[in-house]
Amino acid sequence: MTTTARQRRAAAVAALTLAGCALTGTPAVAATNGDVKIHAQYEPTAEQDNDPHVCRFYLDAFNFDAGEEVHWTIAAQPPSTGGTVKEGDLTVTAAGGGSTEVISLPNGHYKLTWATGDGDGQNRNKVFWVECPPRGPHGGPHGGPPAGGGGIARDQAFAPVAGAAAVGMAAVGGVVWFRLRRRPHGA
Repeated sequence: MTTTARQRRAAAVAALTLAGCALTGTPAVAATNGDVKIHAQYEPTAEQDNDPHVCRFYLDAFNFDAGEEVHWTIAAQPPSTGGTVKEGDLTVTAAGGGSTEVISLPNGHYKLTWATGDGDGQNRNKVFWVECPPRGPHGGPHGGPPAGGGGIARDQAFAPVAGAAAVGMAAVGGVVWFRLRRRPHGA
């Protein structure tokens, strides 16, 4: 079996890394406890940034051991009240990640805490805010202009000043029309 220059370089870098770790006393492979992030509802799972201000959201786990069980709880934080409001388990895939369904909570301040079955990640947490925009009772716009869709204006919108202005505009328009009609060249 032949090796390429790239494979030889990769092997040399790996050997040097192990030798350097042995000399300095640092572990060659860091234990990964994994991480859980809060993502806005439509944020892709490949994104590893945390969203501290969300409306509807899901939890995204990554860098865990394959098949590891992650237990999570969400509790209200001051100024919000209510204690634990949601909790669940998330089974990590062979790729070391996983995610929950979309979660909805009332507006407020919350703390996510998670732990794994083997004790890794004990007391790991993140705080975040749920901030959904206010919605009306029917979820849409309310009311419209006083005149509606081409109808006649209501009594409150039709003031005497508006009536006088309409009569004045009609009179001026009539005078201009008659003047232009009397002169063939329009001057």
